[in-house]
Amino acid sequence: MLNRVVVTGSNGMLGTALVERLAADGREVVGLDIVHRQDSAASRVVHADIRDADAVRAAVRGADLVVHSASALPSYPAEQIDSIVVEGTRTVLSESGRMDVPRVVYLSTGSVYGLPTQVPTPETLPRRPIDPYGRAKARAEELVEKARADGMVVPVLRPKTFLGPGRLGIFAMLFEWAEEGHHFPVLGSGRVRSQMLDVEDLIDAILLAAEGPAETVNTEFNVGAAEFGTLRDDFQTVLDAAGHGKKVIGLPMRPAVATLGLLARAGLSPVYMRLIHKLRADSYMDITRIQKELGFAPRHSNREAILRSFEWWRDRSRHQGFGTGRTSRDPWRQGALSLAKAVF
Repeated sequence: MLNRVVVTGSNGMLGTALVERLAADGREVVGLDIVHRQDSAASRVVHADIRDADAVRAAVRGADLVVHSASALPSYPAEQIDSIVVEGTRTVLSESGRMDVPRVVYLSTGSVYGLPTQVPTPETLPRRPIDPYGRAKARAEELVEKARADGMVVPVLRPKTFLGPGRLGIFAMLFEWAEEGHHFPVLGSGRVRSQMLDVEDLIDAILLAAEGPAETVNTEFNVGAAEFGTLRDDFQTVLDAAGHGKKVIGLPMRPAVATLGLLARAGLSPVYMRLIHKLRADSYMDITRIQKELGFAPRHSNREAILRSFEWWRDRSRHQGFGTGRTSRDPWRQGALSLAKAVF
């Protein structure tokens, strides 16, 4: 019975939605986050760093479940990613074990697979991360494996990029260009299939992992939409919703990749190298394991998820504005890419 749940990263996009769902279900929710917000639905919020062992220990004491969703963004400096993801996870697992927390659900990422040539990608594929974010998440999963060997129950969820109300990050660029009446560029034809995920479906997966039998959940699960198409189709859905009659425009692959790569290395673009590579080929995971073993049934398609994000963005941008670009709830700074709007 989940009476008391601790959510790390409780003020992030996923954390906020998860806390709201748990609170609505009548759970006592303790949020743990370094970011301060006034409007959290949590019963109590601990403003602390996940690498602070004393703070984490105090937060998880007496918990029935810890959901470890706090993380870094792929755009952070490599040493910061490693410290937050690896050392933060080490602290959360260590202190949860010390306090005899029955279960910790760890939010990993499909990035641990790197750029898999096998699609759909199964959980059995070895971890081959290619960037600091993926490598840090893979090392955190190794810590999970050690915790399991010590008797802990730690389900690992590997979600695709998740969307929905509250999600911005790099998607804010698409939303802004669409709302202002610009065409939107993609690499090549944009006909690559790219699986995403609605945050509501991810929360469903978290709760299934939280409440399923220990012997079933103590492993890794891919989480993604069951219904998805191409990037061109998904982006065009947003342009159509904006109502300006604009289109997705394909760019010649090689020169576009070379230009984006140079901008990324110079720190002039938020489009990091792994994302550039992902946009060039099909990217989707096999979700059969979580469907069969936990009964996961995604409710939203890619298109529905991205439209829910866009409509939320439209409403919020009109009334409240946004923050600093340091979390997935903030729009990332476009850098030199903002100049390209004049062309499109």
